[in-house]
Amino acid sequence: MKIAIVGTGYVGLVSGACFAEMGADVTCIDVDKRKIEMLSSGQIPIYEPGLEELVVRNVADGRLRFSTELGECLDDVEIVFSAVGTPPDEDGSADLRYVLEVAREFGRKINRYTLLVTKSTVPVGTAQKVKEAVNEELATRGVEVEFDVASNPEFLKEGDAIDDFMKPDRVVVGVESERARQLMERLYKPFMMNNYRMIFTDVASAEMIKYAANSMLATRISFMNDIANLCEIVGADVNMVRKGIGADVRIGSKFLYAGCGYGGSCFPKDVKALIRTAEQKGYRMQVLEAVEAVNERQKGILFEKFVREFDGEVAGRCVAMWGLSFKPETDDMREAPSLVLIERLLAAGCRVRVFDPIAMDEARRRLGDSVEYCESKYEALEGADALMIVTEWKQFRLPNWIRVAEAMKGGVVIDGRNIYERHEVEAVGLKYLRIG
Repeated sequence: MKIAIVGTGYVGLVSGACFAEMGADVTCIDVDKRKIEMLSSGQIPIYEPGLEELVVRNVADGRLRFSTELGECLDDVEIVFSAVGTPPDEDGSADLRYVLEVAREFGRKINRYTLLVTKSTVPVGTAQKVKEAVNEELATRGVEVEFDVASNPEFLKEGDAIDDFMKPDRVVVGVESERARQLMERLYKPFMMNNYRMIFTDVASAEMIKYAANSMLATRISFMNDIANLCEIVGADVNMVRKGIGADVRIGSKFLYAGCGYGGSCFPKDVKALIRTAEQKGYRMQVLEAVEAVNERQKGILFEKFVREFDGEVAGRCVAMWGLSFKPETDDMREAPSLVLIERLLAAGCRVRVFDPIAMDEARRRLGDSVEYCESKYEALEGADALMIVTEWKQFRLPNWIRVAEAMKGGVVIDGRNIYERHEVEAVGLKYLRIG
């Protein structure tokens, strides 16, 4: 089966590599010539465990190729996936300019029946706009060509994307025709051999499912962060609370971990976009407005603890920071709590020494020389009054606490992910602060 994927960002590249691994003939399209040249030579512009190996193998086997021109492959493919970016606009709504440009290019170039599938996260109603854009281009050409529009939202977790794609817990597809349904079913059949997990819906419902899923997960995170802050006030332990409520089968234990806020490319953007979609229809998403507000407040929680610990006397102090990416196993720093924290520390006159196993280059791109970049987690501690753990990378899980205490000037550890045991940290004379 031959398919094309427009957009070689995180979603497009992972999707293309995984479809190729299952035997599909895949052409990935991007307007960025430099990126296409990199990919064609085996260089991967993003970090995702296992992705480079997958891309290199399938390029070598001839199932995966890269191009800057959609028109070069349109006469051969049965399905075109649109996986371009939908960045938040100034008001938080999703910017659809790239999605609609793909639709227009599709309309300018198709000559026979082809299925156009939106894989980007888009607001409800986007499929209709895509269809209109295609029809406008066909009308301009003065031709009639059959096509269908479908929605196939992705549910990939950065750091586990390959496994998520190859062994999905569900594949959601919104279609308008039986022909489109059969094409999508045939494409995904190799992924369904052990357990059929395809959910077919109308297109609008598929578009909504993606936003609703991410918003629910974000809600659980903000809920637990709110509970954690109340736990500190009343003397309860949020870890015990989490275990107690997570044992309820109606609730479950996932996404109930308190921390210093969520970030990344999905949750912040999708929560904002769903709020704006509702506003445009004259409705307020009051729960999600609170979710967003709690999360923005939570990103400053480590700074607040730091200031309280030093009685407001923080100017000139040195802070070591372990972790910069919004989560482990990625170099993604979009909406990362570390960015808010660093901004506040610098504004307060602090020196900041940072280390992240993967995201250092991305940090340099975003932060320039405003912070000090270190070669290891222990180097970051030299002369530090406080250590802040912002991302729960595995290599941070079992530090040598004696070495930590010896390297630091001060003795305060502020754990933004609650990954340590208090008695282990305090046994070497360090003071341990955590969330909740």
